[in-house]
Amino acid sequence: MSELIVNKLRAAGCVFAEDEAKLLISAARTAAELEEMVNRRIAGLPLEHILGWAEFCGLRIAVDAGVFVPRQRTEFLVRQAIALARSGAVVVDLCSGSGALGAVLAANFERIELHAVDIDPDAVRCALKNVSMAGGHVYVGDLYEPLPATLRNSVDILVANAPYVPTESIRLLPPEARIYEGPVALNGGKDGLDIIRRVADEAALWLVPGGHLLVETSERQVPLTVEIFSRNGLTPRVATDQELEATIVIGTRT
Repeated sequence: MSELIVNKLRAAGCVFAEDEAKLLISAARTAAELEEMVNRRIAGLPLEHILGWAEFCGLRIAVDAGVFVPRQRTEFLVRQAIALARSGAVVVDLCSGSGALGAVLAANFERIELHAVDIDPDAVRCALKNVSMAGGHVYVGDLYEPLPATLRNSVDILVANAPYVPTESIRLLPPEARIYEGPVALNGGKDGLDIIRRVADEAALWLVPGGHLLVETSERQVPLTVEIFSRNGLTPRVATDQELEATIVIGTRT
């Protein structure tokens, strides 16, 4: 049975067919359910949407259908945020999607005050499963708009895995992302930096002096991202991980 499933997945273009087969087999409760799950995967649905979860930084993060799947490269952003945070920190996860970033940060500290925001109601419902378990608060709305005003000048760590794919490049994404994840989680506008601009524009109003904003971006977008941060009172620093092909910009409120 397992070899047959592996062959089917491999024929459908699944690079990690053996690993995926093991996960599907362990998740299925009946042979009929397994067949349905395999067929959905062959049809192109993301494995994480079929399983209902994604592994991220060692945690099992709930991921509902249509919600952005946390990428392995984003683990680099989280590790950098953990290095800058401390117990008792106030953390805001903007464009939170499933709430994966905030959930991991909360798991690494005895106590943090966590707030997560997303504009997509489906993502917020998913984030509630992950962030509420960590004692965090989840809001639906546009960036900073739904956050309590009491958080102004109080945030120590602001993470924003904002969409940064240029609009014209979305058609080049793998079908798993292009078809099955919400466009609002991918589309960064003409140059890919529209949302990052808006995040940086207000960051200094919410961060404590010395607080940090961390965003993921592409290597090509780094010079403009650095300029955006500098223009908004943030001292920028670029960090990269070649193995994960990850690039982030960290801005510190001066």
